[in-house]
Amino acid sequence: MDTSEAGGRLVDGRFELIGPLGAGGMGTVWRARDIALHREVALKEVRPPDPATAAAQPGLAGQLRERAVREARALARLAHPNVVTIHHIVEPAPGTGGHPWIVMELVKGGSLHERLADGPMPVGEVLRLGLDVLSALRAAHAEGVLHRDVKPANVLLRPGGSAVLTDFGIAALHGSTALTSTGVLIGSPEYIAPERVRGEEGLAASDLWSLGMLLYVAAEGTHPLRRATSLATVVAVLDEPIPAPVRSGPLGPVLERLLVRDPAARPDGELLEALLRSASAALAGTPAAPPAPAAPPAPSAPVAAVAPPSGHYGPPAPYAPHAPGPAPAATRALAPGSGQRRPPRALAAVLLAAVLAGGVYGLVRWYPDGGATTGAKPGGGGATGPAASAPAATPSGSAPGAPPLGPRTSSAASPASVPKGSLLTPDRVRTALAALKARTGTTTFGKMTVYDEYVIAAVPTAPGAETLDYWEYRAGAVRRSGPAGTVKDGDPVIDMAAVDWDALPALLERSARDLSVAKPSSRYVIVDPWMMDHVPCMRAYLSDEYGRGGYVLAGTDGQVKKVVSG
Repeated sequence: MDTSEAGGRLVDGRFELIGPLGAGGMGTVWRARDIALHREVALKEVRPPDPATAAAQPGLAGQLRERAVREARALARLAHPNVVTIHHIVEPAPGTGGHPWIVMELVKGGSLHERLADGPMPVGEVLRLGLDVLSALRAAHAEGVLHRDVKPANVLLRPGGSAVLTDFGIAALHGSTALTSTGVLIGSPEYIAPERVRGEEGLAASDLWSLGMLLYVAAEGTHPLRRATSLATVVAVLDEPIPAPVRSGPLGPVLERLLVRDPAARPDGELLEALLRSASAALAGTPAAPPAPAAPPAPSAPVAAVAPPSGHYGPPAPYAPHAPGPAPAATRALAPGSGQRRPPRALAAVLLAAVLAGGVYGLVRWYPDGGATTGAKPGGGGATGPAASAPAATPSGSAPGAPPLGPRTSSAASPASVPKGSLLTPDRVRTALAALKARTGTTTFGKMTVYDEYVIAAVPTAPGAETLDYWEYRAGAVRRSGPAGTVKDGDPVIDMAAVDWDALPALLERSARDLSVAKPSSRYVIVDPWMMDHVPCMRAYLSDEYGRGGYVLAGTDGQVKKVVSG
C-alpha cells in the first residue's frame, strides 16, 4: 500500500486512511480523505479483521470479494437520500491476494445502534425514522433489492436527524445467485423475519418485519423477543407472543399490524407509509408516554460514518457498545397474527443447525435418561440484559388499559427466594389456571407461558377447535388479548392442570444452578408440545443482568432432559 505526502496509508493511490471508525466480523470501516477531490469519505475494507478466521475458511476471501461486489451493485442501483451513497469500489488486482474496498459517503451523525445506547427515542422521532427507512426500503424493493439485515447498526443518523440505510452486504438482488449454502441462517436473529427462519426468501414483507422490530425497539427501549442465546431468540421469533407496545402512542397500533407472523397479513410498503403518516398526524393529541426503563451507561463512541460490517450469521448484538441489552418487555401480549405456526419437528433440527453455523457451539453431556446438557457459546452479544425495576403490581380490578408489568424480576432475587407475589409457584399457577378456566371453560391449552407477574395461554376458541386465542391472567384478572394462530398436526393441546406444578420450585432451583444464574433478572417457564419429539414439556428460561443464562428442558413431570446455556 502506498503512502501519502503526509505519511498516511493510501488506498488505490487516492484515498488516505485517517482512522478506523469500527470493525465487525467481515471488515473495518475507515474515515478517509479523497486527496483528488479534497473531501472526506468512508472506506469499507472487506476482509476478516482476524487472519485466523480467513485461514480457517479457505473460501472466505472469495466469498467476501463477491459480497463486496454485490453490495456495491446494490447501492449503485439506488440513488436515494435515505440510502448511503457509493462513490467507488477498489478491486484487488488478480493474483495479488488483496481485498476489496468500498468507497462511500461519510455520514457524520452516528448509528441508530449508538443512539439507542442512551435509551428509547421520542415517538415523533421514531415515526420520522420509520418513514425514512421505509422510503429507502421501498426504493430498494422497486429495484429488485431486498436488504435482509435491517437493524439499528445498519441505520445511520445524519446530524439533522434524517436516517440513512447502509450495509447491503447480504442483500438479495433480483437475478443474482445466492452467496450462502442452503440451510445457513443469514441476518441478525433479533431482527430476522419468522418466514426467513422457516426458509422462505424473496419477500419484501420480510424487510418490513425487520423495520417494525427496529421501530419497536426504538420507541419502547427494549426488544420483545431477545433471549439469553441466539437459539432461544430465534425460537422466540418463530413462536413467542410479542408484548404490545406501551410507550409508542399512535405508533403502537401500526406495530401491531406490522409485527404479525403471516407475511401476507402485513401491510405493504404503500399502506405502511400511510399508516405511519396517519400516526404522525395523530401524535399531537397523544398523552405523555410512561417513563422509559433505565438504560445502562454506555462508553462514549466516536462519530461513525458507516455502520461496521457485521457478521451475518452471529448472535444478536447488544444495544449499547459493551453493554447487555434490556430484558424482555413489560407489556401485555400482542397477537402474533394469523397464520402463526409452531415450527415442525424437522425444522427444529434445521433451526439448530442454522444457529450453530452462525457461531453458537458447545459440548453435549447426556443424562442417563436420554437428555443432554449443551453449553452453547455465542460469538458475542445476544444476551438478556439488566431489567429496569418493575413498578408495583397492578391491583386487581384496575383498568384493562393500564400499562401492565412485564416478565422481569428483581435482580437481587436469589433462585431460592421467589419474588413477592410471583406466579412461579405451584399454588399461584393453579390459581391462575382456575381463573382462566372460569373465563374459557378449559385448562386444555396449546401453550402456556408463566412469568413472575402474569400468565399467557393459547386457548382453543371452542372445544375441539383448530383456532387458538391468547388469554392473559394478570393481578387476578383474565382477558382475551388476540388470536394465537391454529393447532397444527402433531402439536397436541395440553391439559395444563395435569402438569406436575409441584415440581416447579425444584426445576427453577436446578435451572439457576445448572445455568449459573444466582440472581436472575429475567425468568419464565413455557409449557408446550413441540420440543422433545412433540412430547409435552416444560422449559425454564433464566438470565441475569450480565447476559448469562439459557434454558432447561424438562418433561411435564419436572424431570430435566437438557440444559442449554449461553
